[in-house]
Amino acid sequence: MSEEYQGKRSWAEPYKIKVVEPIKMTTREYREQAIKEAGYNTFLLRSDDVYIDLLTDSGTNAMSDRQWAGIMLGDEAYAGSRNFYYLEDNVRKYYGMPYFVPTHQGRAAEHMISRILIKPGDYIPGNMYFTTTRAHQELAGGIFVDVIIDEAHDPEDEHPFKGNVDIAKLDALVERVGAAKIPYVCMAGPVNMAGGQPFSMENLRAVKAWCDKHSVRLWFDATRATENAYFIKQREAGYQDKTIAEILKEICSCFEGLWISAKKDLMVNIGGFLATRDAEVFEKARNMVVLFEGLHTYGGLAGRDMEAMARGIEEMVDYDTIRARIGQVEYCGRQLERFGVPIVRPIGGHAVFLDAKKILAHIPQEQFPAQTLTAEIYIDSGVRSMERGIVSAGRDKDTGQDKKPELELVRLTFPRRVYTQAHIDVMVESIANVYQNRKKVRGLKMVYEPEFLRFFQARFERV
Repeated sequence: MSEEYQGKRSWAEPYKIKVVEPIKMTTREYREQAIKEAGYNTFLLRSDDVYIDLLTDSGTNAMSDRQWAGIMLGDEAYAGSRNFYYLEDNVRKYYGMPYFVPTHQGRAAEHMISRILIKPGDYIPGNMYFTTTRAHQELAGGIFVDVIIDEAHDPEDEHPFKGNVDIAKLDALVERVGAAKIPYVCMAGPVNMAGGQPFSMENLRAVKAWCDKHSVRLWFDATRATENAYFIKQREAGYQDKTIAEILKEICSCFEGLWISAKKDLMVNIGGFLATRDAEVFEKARNMVVLFEGLHTYGGLAGRDMEAMARGIEEMVDYDTIRARIGQVEYCGRQLERFGVPIVRPIGGHAVFLDAKKILAHIPQEQFPAQTLTAEIYIDSGVRSMERGIVSAGRDKDTGQDKKPELELVRLTFPRRVYTQAHIDVMVESIANVYQNRKKVRGLKMVYEPEFLRFFQARFERV
C-alpha cells in the first residue's frame, strides 16, 4: 500500500471538475413533507429534492471528457454499428470472453441467462443473493441457495474476504439435491448485500475446482469486478505487483461466462452485457436478445452508449481511478467510526453499510429499522441512501412470511467521480446527529407492497 494511502500524506481525486450541476438546499420541514409524500421510501423521492444522492452507483457516475467526446462518435446504424465492434474488442481484451451480447442494462442479461440455463426445480447456489438476480432465477423456476461463508452475516467480523463461498455448503447441497439439479454456481464480487465484500482468488480457484469435479458451470456477476480485483491486489499474497487489468483477466478466466451492469464499473449512465466462452449459450442469447432488447449488435442501446461503455472499460482498470473511488468509501467509513456509528466491517468497495439493527436496536425488524433509518437521514440533511434489510429480502414464496435476513443495513453508495470530501463530511455529520438522537426514532409499517422487488415501490407510514 502506498505511503499517502496509509494516512501519512494527504491524497486527492485523480481528476478535476469541468462541469457542475447545481443541487437544491431544502429545509427540514420541507424534507419531512417530501419523505411523507414518498411513503418513507427514498426510491420514491424526486431527485430535485435530494441534496447528496447515495441511493445507488448505478448509472449515476460522472463520465470522463473522453467518454463524452465518444458520445459524438455514435454510429446509430440499426445493424453492425462500429461502436459495437469497439466494445466487443474491449470485452475480449479485458474480460477474456470471446462471445458478447449487449443489453440495455444488467438485469436484462440476468433474465437471459436465467431463461437459458435454469429449469423449474433447479437450485442455484451463490455467495449471498442479489435482489434482481434472485428474482430472475425464481421467475425461471429456480431456487436460490446461499453458500457464502458464515462470517459474511456478521457485520463486525474482520475477515478480509467475506464474499468467499463455503465449499462445505456446496458439498451439502449436492449431497441433498444432486449435481444434475445445479445448472450453475453464481459468484458475485464484491458481494453487494454483504456490505461490498470481495472474494479471494484462492477461494475462486477452489470453487472452480469443485465445479469441474461435479460438472457444474460457474458464472460471474462481474458488475463491480474491478473493485474485487483491487481488494485482491491489496489483501491477497502474490498480487501486489499485478495490475488491476491482469487480476481482472485472471478472475474471469475461471468462469464460463459473466453478466454486467455497465452502469457501475464502466462509469456510464446506461448499458450492460452478457459475455461467455460457451458458444451454445452465446447462440441462445444472441437469438433471445432480439426478442427482448433489440438486434444482437445493439441490444437496446444507442451506438453512442456502446462507445461510452468501450471507453469506460479502458478507464475502469486504471489503478489511480479505482483507488480514489474506494478511498472515498474508506474515508467515509473511518469518519463514521470516529463518531461511534456501527458499520459493516471491513469497509466495502462501493458503499459504506450502516448496521441499522444496532443503530435502532429499540425498533423490531418487523418495523423495518433500515427503512426507518434511511428516512431519518434524509429528513436530517437531504442525503438519500437505501435499505438493504427485511424490505429488500422480500417474502418467502411458500409461506408468504417476510424473510428476516441477519443483516439489516442502510447502504451509502458512492457514485464514481461525483462527490468531494466536503460532501462526505456533511453526510457523516448528519448520520452522526441521527445516531446521537436515535432513541427518539419510531419504526414504520408497510401500507403498500408491490408483487416484485418491493423495496423499489413499497410505501410506509409511521408506527
